[in-house]
Amino acid sequence: MPIPSKGVPSIKTTDGPNGARGEFFTNGTPAALFPCGISMASSWNVDLMEEIGRHLGEETKARGANVLLAPTVCMHRSPLGGRNFESYSEDPYLTGKLAASYIRGLQSKGIAATIKHFVGNEQETERQAYDAVIAERPLREIYLKPFEIAVRDSAPWAVMSSYNMVNGVHADEYIHSLKDILRGEWGWEGAVISDWTGTYATAPSIKAGVDIEMPGPTKWRKPDQVLEALEKGEITREEIEQSAGNVLYLVDRTKGLDDHSPEAAEKSINNVETQNLILQTGIEGLTLLKNENNVLPIKNAKKIAMIGPNVKRAIVSGGGSAGLNPYYKISPWDGLRSRFDGELTFAQGCDSSKWLPLASPYCTTPDGQPGVRLEYYHGDRFKGDPAVIQHKVSTDLWLWDSAPKAVLPVYSFKVKATLTPKTSGNHMFSFASVGPGRLFLNGELFIDNWDWTEEGEAMFSASEDVLKSIYLEEGKLVDILVESTNEVRPASKVSIIGRRHDYGGCRIGYQEEDKIDRLQEAADTARDADVAVVVVGLDAEWESEGYDRQTMDLPKDGSQDRLVEAVLAANLRTIVVNQSGTPVSMPWVDQAPAILQAWYQGQEAGNALADVLLGNTSPSGKLPTTFPVRIEDNPSYHNWPGENLKTIYGEGIYVGYRHYERSKIAPLFPFGHGLTYTTFEYGTPKASRMVLSESEGITVTIPVTNTGSVAAHEIVQAYVKDVRSALPRPEKELQAFGKVLLQPGETKDVTLKLDKYSVGYFDTSLGQSGAWIAEEGAFDVLIGASCADIRAKLSFEVKESFTWIF
Repeated sequence: MPIPSKGVPSIKTTDGPNGARGEFFTNGTPAALFPCGISMASSWNVDLMEEIGRHLGEETKARGANVLLAPTVCMHRSPLGGRNFESYSEDPYLTGKLAASYIRGLQSKGIAATIKHFVGNEQETERQAYDAVIAERPLREIYLKPFEIAVRDSAPWAVMSSYNMVNGVHADEYIHSLKDILRGEWGWEGAVISDWTGTYATAPSIKAGVDIEMPGPTKWRKPDQVLEALEKGEITREEIEQSAGNVLYLVDRTKGLDDHSPEAAEKSINNVETQNLILQTGIEGLTLLKNENNVLPIKNAKKIAMIGPNVKRAIVSGGGSAGLNPYYKISPWDGLRSRFDGELTFAQGCDSSKWLPLASPYCTTPDGQPGVRLEYYHGDRFKGDPAVIQHKVSTDLWLWDSAPKAVLPVYSFKVKATLTPKTSGNHMFSFASVGPGRLFLNGELFIDNWDWTEEGEAMFSASEDVLKSIYLEEGKLVDILVESTNEVRPASKVSIIGRRHDYGGCRIGYQEEDKIDRLQEAADTARDADVAVVVVGLDAEWESEGYDRQTMDLPKDGSQDRLVEAVLAANLRTIVVNQSGTPVSMPWVDQAPAILQAWYQGQEAGNALADVLLGNTSPSGKLPTTFPVRIEDNPSYHNWPGENLKTIYGEGIYVGYRHYERSKIAPLFPFGHGLTYTTFEYGTPKASRMVLSESEGITVTIPVTNTGSVAAHEIVQAYVKDVRSALPRPEKELQAFGKVLLQPGETKDVTLKLDKYSVGYFDTSLGQSGAWIAEEGAFDVLIGASCADIRAKLSFEVKESFTWIF
């Protein structure tokens, strides 16, 4: 908000990491939807990331905003992390370098990047309460490292503190990370923003250096609260002024302190350049895990069977604040249909929905428009006439940030619609509400959720989904009425959060009785085609901010695995496409000749997939995270998601491939793995010098030749191994990478640069609080196509040990 009396203008923030959403959480201004973070990271393309940042800068401006709440750089500590899809990698170096490029591009447009979440936010379970217990060395080498790289390489203008506690202190109050390291050792001068409702007290947060409590209106920073803290000596005048100065600096950087123009109206700027960039980003992120007998690319096929629950659904993003209302979205079916001249056939195969599908397609408002009518009332008792009436096209009615200001902070609402069944049968309704809620059908109470106590899985808070069936006749209209309020539920939470009213909203689902044997239909469809493409995976319901996955298995109840196995049995030329932002179990991995990891690819998802399937371009993505065989193999297994609100990061520095290599556990697919439609030969590497010092690094060049018949990118990875160290270290660590496009028969040199940061580790015994050290001795550079496919090696040395802080 502006402060007119002081001449201070307002600035606007918007989510998120793969697109600038704008003001509303759902049904907002149409915007460009880029591939999710892990898909971007699978490109290993720093230049592409910078270009994405530039385009997101323009998108942010189009939403009338000055600050983009991105990028997300939390580590993939467990395959079950609900927000892993939004983050980049299990590796801090890869994460930091990609984030730095993204930030450079974004801030070149005058838009502030907000790198998040600082720090230790690797799980969503009890995210506002759990204590991430992290020893100093892994804190520095793994969890702070991406932030450190970004601060050094691109100086983000803002940082967002995380919800969780770190070593017994709320992250927004953790002086060690915020003041001692971020502002002290690193010399960073930007603004720290709390996560939404991620401030827990007045003085400790200001003292630690959190400058802005989000969202407004403030809960902890009312003038009288801050003055009282000052009078009690809990904070100093200098600390208050420093915080205010940081906010003013952010305003000046993004808008200018003299710019008092009103907030620009949100608009859409859909354009071909951004569409093409999203398509290219999607293609470069698609990761070919397996391709036996050259099943891919699809050639000489006259009939392709498209099978699976995700074929005609555009699964383009994970759930939570990374989502938005895209300009458009292309499903796998749409993509293949626009690029394939032969016959396409389809079978759904199974139902993978976590919740019942939304009732929206069956609903019209009382005046005949598609969707529902939403009536808001002042107070929580539905009194008088509606204060605000809205038309909503969706029955996903979580009102986290879209309840009208006119009815805040206490309101009730009604949802009114007419539902038209398309078939006769025992059809199922589902209903979940944030506060108390009731669902009526034809004036009769159908689902009573008024005093719910069991919490379900939602981004902030909501009840479990309540399901109930009813026999309905085709075409016979059903009147729907929902009554709900924004009172806090369960009622026991009032004493915990200190208020009786909070967010409101509900979700109405509906599914008609299915009388078809979907598995048999899928097998028959596959058998009759030249090639079968099975599109399975997760979606924004299974993988989202607000909760973690409960299993690595494909949902639900084994139905997708049974579908894959049935199609493989019916057609030997079967390609399995998995859409997810995290690893999934693949019990059929040995039988499937081709497996393509498709992530969540944004609005051009279907087109990117079609181009790769048909061989219009070669895939080139490589895994930024390890795919384990079993959930039990992953390093966090014994400490996930913790107990008694305490999560011990007991694996220390051995996260991801560092753990699998140290423990000699073979993964399903290793970090850095990814195939193309060609083959590459690595030559003999050469180093610019054989000694690395504090001031002089080493440049390694290695010739790479395309020995196949298709043009493709190769991603060359350089891992550094400390041959002998005083403290235990990983077998090797990624410290450089390069991406090169090679025509058939072409050879190019790939340049890999190493510096002091490539050889150091953090030793807590040095100085007062520890320091980085490069130890005297020999180091190996292991160059390969993945962490498990090393093609070449050379060695260098550090003549004399040296230390540093930043």
